[in-house]
Amino acid sequence: MRLASLAPGLVALRGYRPSQDLFRDVFAGLSVAAVALPVSIAYAELAGLPPVTGLYASILPLLAYALFGTSRQLMVNPDAATCAMLAAAVTPLAGGDPGLYAAMVMVLTLFTGLFCILASLFRLGVLADFLSRPILIGFLNGISFSIVLGQIGKLLGFSVHSGGIIPRLLEIIQKLPQTHTPTLLLGLFSFAVLLLSQRLLPRIPAALLVLVLGALAVWLLDLTSINVAVLAPVQAGLPPLKLPSAPLSALPSLAGSSAGVALVLFTSGTITCRSFASRGGYRIDVDRELVAYGVANMASALSGGFAVTGADSRTAMAVTSGGRSQVTGLVAAAALASILLWFTAPMQFVPLAALGAVLMLAAYSLFDLASLKRLWTLDRKEFALSLITSLGVVTLGAINGILIAVALAVIRFVKHTARPRVELLGRVKGLQGFHSLQTHPDGKAVPGLMLFRFNAPLVFFNADHFLEQSRRAVAEATPKPQWFVVDAIPMDRIDISGVNALQQLNQFLESEGIRLVLAGRRSEFIQGLKAMGMDSPTLEQKLFPTLHQAVRAFRMTPGQPGM
Repeated sequence: MRLASLAPGLVALRGYRPSQDLFRDVFAGLSVAAVALPVSIAYAELAGLPPVTGLYASILPLLAYALFGTSRQLMVNPDAATCAMLAAAVTPLAGGDPGLYAAMVMVLTLFTGLFCILASLFRLGVLADFLSRPILIGFLNGISFSIVLGQIGKLLGFSVHSGGIIPRLLEIIQKLPQTHTPTLLLGLFSFAVLLLSQRLLPRIPAALLVLVLGALAVWLLDLTSINVAVLAPVQAGLPPLKLPSAPLSALPSLAGSSAGVALVLFTSGTITCRSFASRGGYRIDVDRELVAYGVANMASALSGGFAVTGADSRTAMAVTSGGRSQVTGLVAAAALASILLWFTAPMQFVPLAALGAVLMLAAYSLFDLASLKRLWTLDRKEFALSLITSLGVVTLGAINGILIAVALAVIRFVKHTARPRVELLGRVKGLQGFHSLQTHPDGKAVPGLMLFRFNAPLVFFNADHFLEQSRRAVAEATPKPQWFVVDAIPMDRIDISGVNALQQLNQFLESEGIRLVLAGRRSEFIQGLKAMGMDSPTLEQKLFPTLHQAVRAFRMTPGQPGM
């Protein structure tokens, strides 16, 4: 049982059935490696690191997740969003020093892993639900735009040095006359291959095909002689294991950024993980997933890689290729390690324009216009939140953009909880029960009663609002009700401030000749009031299990019309 808690993947592997699953897992693992190879190299470029680090980030993390993860299908690999966040966080700190930059990225990745494990100890898996869907849509849309803008220079054959969206756009426009025609043609060819292969050869990884054809073109036509930019030579051999280090002065900034990276990679990875688990008919443990992501990122940092998360494209490849267990990830890791050992030489012919095309198509897949339209239709405020997140990402950078979005989400949550919707209820013809009179203008209040619903827990930060809204409802009522009935079902928690608000409301209503009644959660109220030493037979007579019973009791009192 202890082993299952520490390494659930290892327990699953102990029951592995080679005769039934090995062939499918090996085939799926090789397919995943074929997709992961070009994507990992491209994402290393996006993160501002040497291409080989993309492969480093794709070997030990796959092994770590296979042992510690709770999904038998998820593949952990570099991801466009996290790579963009890494670059945004570290570039201002490194001062243009490539060695220092790489070291800081690895330290940030190590901190990210530690943050994930620490969050698991406090059972903060609920953080996966904190970044709402509109925030994630806005974040990924902003990242998508930033990636496209960052790759235009690779396709046109010149470098872009400006930071920020407007300065970068202006620099690109100014340098358009410097466009290198052979590079542009190679980039357009890469786009054509990507788009056509997805339609005509769906079983062949499009990104791998583009890199292979691009490398062949560079080699056969000697394109480097006409200044077509290619990857630097890729160092052969497995990654050395070492503890990364960075200047002490940079550690606070790196630690702060790691929290944002951890939140985003865990949230986006968990969405992918839950999606495939739902299709596969099994459940995942989000707190154990935090540990798995933490160990995977620490393994990546110790082996010279960078931040990783659940990768949707590689997970989809594993599933569609027939992968059935964690062995798929182990085979993919072994295949990538073999490439590092024996097949790195051809990578030096891969053109940067082809990598730029791969990244731009990946960025396009991140952009979710359909969801934006849906948000506009369903909730304009959620649409605005998503748009603000996108603008924050493209203008202030990925880290600051997500922090702004989270702050806005917290403010909105507090506002909704501190100032929840208040409703007066009544009967609606053709509908059973009691319904909001604001929503149903044709509804009618129950004569002699005011049915009042407060749609939130009654606690210290909204108790005054509850009291104010209750008094206002009574003051505006014509004629005044005889009973003021509070629908307590939405009040799943009432603290001492809430109890005091109810007492003040009761005193106010008594001065107006109105009786206060609570409907719903009767047993909870009685137990809670007894615990506070405030119970009394008179008080219990004001508590009813449901609104229906409160209305029935009112109608049975002397002088009221019968049922």
